[in-house]
Amino acid sequence: MQGFLVLLAVALVASACGFKKYVWFISIGYGAAVAAIGVALLVMFGARSSAPVVVQALLFVAYGCRLAGYLSYRELRSRSYNQKMKGEVKGNDSVTLGVRFAIWASAALLYACQTSPVLFRMAAGGRADAFLAAGLLVSVFGLAFETTADIQKNAAKRRNPRRFVDTGLFRIVRCPNYLGEMLFWTGVFVSGIGVYAGIAQWAAALVGYLGIVYVMFGGARRLEIRQNRSYGKDPAYQRYVRTTPIMLPFVPLYSVEKHKWLVA
Repeated sequence: MQGFLVLLAVALVASACGFKKYVWFISIGYGAAVAAIGVALLVMFGARSSAPVVVQALLFVAYGCRLAGYLSYRELRSRSYNQKMKGEVKGNDSVTLGVRFAIWASAALLYACQTSPVLFRMAAGGRADAFLAAGLLVSVFGLAFETTADIQKNAAKRRNPRRFVDTGLFRIVRCPNYLGEMLFWTGVFVSGIGVYAGIAQWAAALVGYLGIVYVMFGGARRLEIRQNRSYGKDPAYQRYVRTTPIMLPFVPLYSVEKHKWLVA
């Protein structure tokens, strides 16, 4: 319990940047929190953990730094992105301080739950087993998949800023970056299966995993609505959305726009 409270405190501090712009609680603050939690885990348990567990904590640092850096660049340097998002996101003045505190606390709790499988393994002695090996491989693949998708999207947008992206990994699914993120956290959850002790640990790990899956599908819905508004009259885009799954390869789920319960 003490270790989990440390992760929660670290997540609260790292994501506090959201008080400057509340959406940063779940964007830049998200990446910063995951990276900071990775550092905290290494400080607390790294010396007595096996090499694969240390690598998993280092993945948190790499994942969080990459995400926070990418989002910071987009927020602070990309004029086209900020123009596109005007009207999409409420300004700070329209979100009360109480609501901001609620977002901050709930987001930090989610980040602590997401990373808790690594905490539980490290606290249990940091031993390696088949679940850790499988989870680590899935997480590495997910991080590489997500990073590649972001690189491909940026390159495509530089070539043709006004066209939707349907090349590279975007031929497989329409939201490959979100798929990569879900794979990363799937690996984290799987890596802890061999050490979860009791209902509380299972509950924390499941809340973190199911929570981020929900957030990713909510993000896919928000993106779909925005793209339909921008490209909906383009016949090529209409063919693309009819034939390319939105999130999961080979699963014929082509739209989540009507699923209003997906709010993120």
